[in-house]
Amino acid sequence: MKKLGVIVNPIAGLGGRVGLKGTDGDEIVRMARQLGAEPEAPVRATEALRVISKIKDRIEVLTYPDEMGEDACREAGLNPKVIGAIRSGTTTSEDTVKAARELVAEGVDLLLFAGGDGTAANIYDAIRHKVPALGIPAGVKIHSAVYAVTPRSAGHVAVMFLEGGLTKNRVAEVMDIDEDAFRDGFITAKLHGTLRVPEESRYVQGAKAGGIQSEKEALQGIAASVIAAMAEMDHYFIIGSGTTTRLIMVNLGLENTLLGVDVVQNKRLVAKDVTEKQLLDLTDGKDAKIVVTVIGGQGHIFGRGNQQISPRIIRRVGRENIIIVASKEKLAALRGKPLLVDTGDEALNEALSGYLRVTTGYRDFVMYKVGYEYL
Repeated sequence: MKKLGVIVNPIAGLGGRVGLKGTDGDEIVRMARQLGAEPEAPVRATEALRVISKIKDRIEVLTYPDEMGEDACREAGLNPKVIGAIRSGTTTSEDTVKAARELVAEGVDLLLFAGGDGTAANIYDAIRHKVPALGIPAGVKIHSAVYAVTPRSAGHVAVMFLEGGLTKNRVAEVMDIDEDAFRDGFITAKLHGTLRVPEESRYVQGAKAGGIQSEKEALQGIAASVIAAMAEMDHYFIIGSGTTTRLIMVNLGLENTLLGVDVVQNKRLVAKDVTEKQLLDLTDGKDAKIVVTVIGGQGHIFGRGNQQISPRIIRRVGRENIIIVASKEKLAALRGKPLLVDTGDEALNEALSGYLRVTTGYRDFVMYKVGYEYL
C-alpha cells in the first residue's frame, strides 16, 4: 500500500487578496490578518484531497496535526495517520521543515504540500531529492515549477502516481523570491534548489518565463490598443500585475504597481495597489473592465499574483469585460496549451472556460482557449 504524506502551510496565500504580495514573516502575517485576510491554503488543499479520496481505501495517508494537514484531510473524507506536534495558530516555516523530514522518515512515497514559493523552499531544505514531491498551488508567489496547475490537478497527479500510472519523475526548479524587493516592484528571483516531481506535463506547471526582446513592438501595440479603448468609454479599468500591463501605465504617464493591481478611469489613476475590498468598494454599481496578462511559461491569467481580482470581482465585472493582453510569441510558447484560470472557485473557473479574445497588438486580436486544467 502506497503512502502519501500531506503538509499544509496554513498561512500561504494569506496576503494575496489584501495586496501584501506574500506572507513571509510574522509581521506580514499579522498585517494580513488585521486586514481581514482569510486562509486560502486549507481550502485549496481540501480541493486536491477530495480527488485523492476516491482511492482512500488503497493508500495510507500521513499528515501533521490540525491546520497543517489533518483538518483538510478529514474535510476531504480521508482518515489520516497524524504524526508530530504543533502549536495550533502559530505555525512557522520551521514546522514545515520538521513535518517534511518526519513524513519522509515514515516512508511516504509522495509528499504533497500546499503553499507557495516559500513553502517549496522549505520542502527543498527538508528533503532535497529523497522522495518525489508535488505542490498544491496556494501561495501568492508561485514561480516554482514544482506546483500543479490547479489544486484538482495536484489531486489527479497524486492519484496517477500512487496508482502506478506515473512512473517517471523530473527535476523541477524551486525559485526563491525576495518579498521585500517584490513589494517595492522588483523581482529578484534565484534558484533555491530542485525537487523531484512526478512527470505529467498536462498538470504540472513550468517555471515562470520572462519576455524576449523581439516582443517590444507588439507590446507597444498592445498598450496603445488598451489606451484607445479607455478613450472610448468611461469605465474603471482594473489593471492587473505584470510587465505587459505595466507598459499601459507607462504610456499613460501614470505611476504603476508592477506586482499589484491599479485602477484607472479616463486615463487617470484612481487607486494604486488596491486590495480586494477596495476593488469591491470602487466597482459597486459601476462599469468596469479587467486587464490581465499571461504568465509566461505557465499560461495563468487568474490565480497567480493577482488574487486581489477575486471571484467576487470577476463575477461583478463579467466575463465579457475581461481584456487579456499577450504577445503572439508568448502564446506560441504555450505550444497549444490553454490559458489557465485558478481563481479558487471551481464554478467560476468553468464559467471562464472556452474561448476568449486576446489582444496581441494594436487592434490585433486572436481567439484563444481558456481552461482550468490541461485536459
